[in-house]
Amino acid sequence: MKSSHPTIGGLLRSLRARNKWTLKQMSERSGIPLSTLSKIEHDRLSLTYDRLQQLSERLNIRMSELFAESEDASAPAVTARRSIGRVRDAVRIDSKNYEYFYLCPELRRKRMVPSVANLRARSLEEFGPFLRHAGEEFIYVLKGTVVLHTEFYDPLTLEEGESVYIDSNMGHAYVIGPDSDAATVMAVAATDDDQSVIEALMATND
Repeated sequence: MKSSHPTIGGLLRSLRARNKWTLKQMSERSGIPLSTLSKIEHDRLSLTYDRLQQLSERLNIRMSELFAESEDASAPAVTARRSIGRVRDAVRIDSKNYEYFYLCPELRRKRMVPSVANLRARSLEEFGPFLRHAGEEFIYVLKGTVVLHTEFYDPLTLEEGESVYIDSNMGHAYVIGPDSDAATVMAVAATDDDQSVIEALMATND
């Protein structure tokens, strides 16, 4: 069954349509070969994090703009923003240690970045280097047991229904607890710059 989640290809098509670029113009601006870009837009190829970062830099737009769906430029400014976050509508971001579902992608320049994440690593050794990014974050355990490792504190075990709020600049890693087969968390990261958070979410930790 085909996934109902927005795809990078579909989002790139929307971005190109918003800017009224031809496929060739998009290729020239991004530095991605025309044939490759066409395959991406038709969901026959995906983009690595490095390519997405390259695209963001060459098009001079924030990473969050790549995830944002089209909007009516003629619409009046909204003073009270609202977005309903559903996993089926989220943008899926795959990394070595987490499978993220980036919620409310249509909102630009968010002060909070909400997501749901399935954890993959079962130990700090498997996780690799700590993650660090600007801002603060709140994690709520939806399923399973989670162990939080940080550079300044002893490991913290969180059960379902428990949560933690941390400084995201501090090195940190979330792994599946030893008594759980799987673990899922709700993550809300807050920063003045959603670009840095999205980059952290997509980091591969290779």
